[in-house]
Amino acid sequence: MKNPSSIIAYVGIGLLLLSCSATNNLTMGATEPAIVHLPKSIKRIGIINRSLPSEPNQKIDKIDRILSVEGINLDEKGAKAAISALSEELYRTGNYEEIVVLDSIMEIRKGLNVFPASLSWETIEKLCKANDLDAIFSLAFYDTDTKISYKGTMMQLPNNLGIKVPVPGHEVKLNTVINNGWRIYTPLNKQIVDEFTYTDYLVSSGKGINPIKALEAVARRNEAVEELSKNIGYAYGSRLSPYKHRISRDYFVRGTDNFVVAKRRAQTGDWDGAAQLWERELDNSKSKIAGRACYNMAIINEINGNIPEAMDWASRAYAEYNNKEALRYLNILKYRASQLEKLEQQASR
Repeated sequence: MKNPSSIIAYVGIGLLLLSCSATNNLTMGATEPAIVHLPKSIKRIGIINRSLPSEPNQKIDKIDRILSVEGINLDEKGAKAAISALSEELYRTGNYEEIVVLDSIMEIRKGLNVFPASLSWETIEKLCKANDLDAIFSLAFYDTDTKISYKGTMMQLPNNLGIKVPVPGHEVKLNTVINNGWRIYTPLNKQIVDEFTYTDYLVSSGKGINPIKALEAVARRNEAVEELSKNIGYAYGSRLSPYKHRISRDYFVRGTDNFVVAKRRAQTGDWDGAAQLWERELDNSKSKIAGRACYNMAIINEINGNIPEAMDWASRAYAEYNNKEALRYLNILKYRASQLEKLEQQASR
């Protein structure tokens, strides 16, 4: 076992190295293009549900319900909740004139817990023509699989005098897996523009003085599945919209007094003030310092949304001063520039 004084020494050295780091970290907001992009011509969308069991699959579905201890209509309600949420999310974007949920189309049903074969383009074109649609969104499959576990336990219940005493009880736990898959068909160019599978999990548990009471305690599982299914529908719809997130960057805070003061300005949110001090070091006689200043000028330009200028500064930091971090950063900026170009293209749809 190591000597406690040695451990303290190691910790102290680690903290010292951390405090002497040449860089600080910042985060900034960024908007990414939609994961799935539909052509501008698509204005009317139909949503179909292939997860409902067809007649030949009814026996499979019934057996599955028994083995999984599912509610009679749990899969059907969950699928409908997901489709309804998807429809709401697509309406919210304001990009489409109409979203139609197509029910009772028996020939497209499969009801299996894996991706069925894609629909023929003849079927897709027939659906679109009959309902004046430009694209078809398909819930290709939706399946809940529930496993039950049971064990005896002790519960604290009040006796006739109101005093809580331990009594034997029963605990039931239901582990539910929700598997689902989606497709988007565009008949004009006969493309499946998206094919996506998703799995989510739900754990429900309850206790009671007998197994029936324990099961009653988890009866709200069905409601929870429906709520989770709504979130699945919203999440799938969000794949068609740009999304915001936080990105992380490192910038240099050591090398000269100007870097140290600029660090404090940056920490107070005065990034332009920090940049003024970095500019003073661009002509520093030490290439290491000048390279760091160029790198930080790339950072301030990215903060201000000027990606081409940021790329120029990062390129200069590497090409002229051999700042290794600048090359990695330049590649990040090139990727971000390509994403912004996609974002502009999607905005003009």
